[in-house]
Amino acid sequence: MTSSTAHKILAPVAAAALALGGMALLDLPSGAASAVTQAIHMSHPSDPEPGRERIALSRMDGVSHQSAAVTEAQRRAVLDYWTSERMAAARPITGLVGGTLGVEAPGDPAGVGTDHQAAPREDSPGDVWGIGGLVTRTTGKVYLTMDGRDFTCSASVIDAANRSTVVTAGHCAKDGTGSWARNWTFVPGYRDGKSPHGRYTARDMLVSPHWSREADDSHDVAMVVLNTDGGEAVQDRVGAQRVSFSAWSDQRVRSGVQVYTFGYPAASPYDGRLLHYCSGRTKPDSGGTTANGVRCRMTQGSSGGPWFTDFDTGTGRGTISSVVSFKYANDRNTQYGPRFGEEARRLYDGAERL
Repeated sequence: MTSSTAHKILAPVAAAALALGGMALLDLPSGAASAVTQAIHMSHPSDPEPGRERIALSRMDGVSHQSAAVTEAQRRAVLDYWTSERMAAARPITGLVGGTLGVEAPGDPAGVGTDHQAAPREDSPGDVWGIGGLVTRTTGKVYLTMDGRDFTCSASVIDAANRSTVVTAGHCAKDGTGSWARNWTFVPGYRDGKSPHGRYTARDMLVSPHWSREADDSHDVAMVVLNTDGGEAVQDRVGAQRVSFSAWSDQRVRSGVQVYTFGYPAASPYDGRLLHYCSGRTKPDSGGTTANGVRCRMTQGSSGGPWFTDFDTGTGRGTISSVVSFKYANDRNTQYGPRFGEEARRLYDGAERL
């Protein structure tokens, strides 16, 4: 069931209603914010082939698919697009800003703006992850352009046969029923402006038809296949996390599952420089989706970051079964993620073949 993004934050962008450099959003009717954008879009000024329309939405096994930087010229154009100035100016992708609905700005979460070595907590509200491990390499920051504006998200490398697949939120690849993202670039292990493991451009992006046709928050998931960097696949360079599509049994949903969620929150009071995490037991969403929630203060920019239902804090290795998706504007302390099931499995299977 589709739930109204008019009552959510950390949700898709409605570019036609953005103002003030993407930081304010005009009032919209109830329904998917992205419905005001166009599904067919023209080439971006940075496109190496000006005038070429990107309108194809091929269907494979119930998957909505869009090619990205396929040629070497396209890949180079995307990397050239992301100058240090553009990366610094990119805003966290967002839906309705909290202030629009009278939601107060969150208080200063523990660990914001600090870089300290702290023992991991089972009930973190959004601390800096400062103890290393695989998660610091496989989680990364995403830079993308949506309808002419530059944004940031989060994503994670997952184990796949092509050794080049990352998982993120659907709204970090496609604006619901609206435009596909452009200039999509993944920076694994991002830290304080640094790209320690290189930058990887997107070759293919896949979302569920439930997302591309209905902006259904229960299916806010995307798989992105990356180009190599210097001839090396991302999984060969940084490793990968396991992924599961069967973690959310009815019993586990009812009883709650201990999760660890990661991302690069960039909206105030965070600044997007460091990897943060939340942890705790989940509860099912009662607002009309099949997503699950966990107590978390992380803000926009963490969208698309991995949810682990099986996580070893000592090694930073675990099993991803959801991603950071949205918050309700009247409950800024609960973060929601969609349950990976058969729809997400189809995206994964499609990505592996590309």
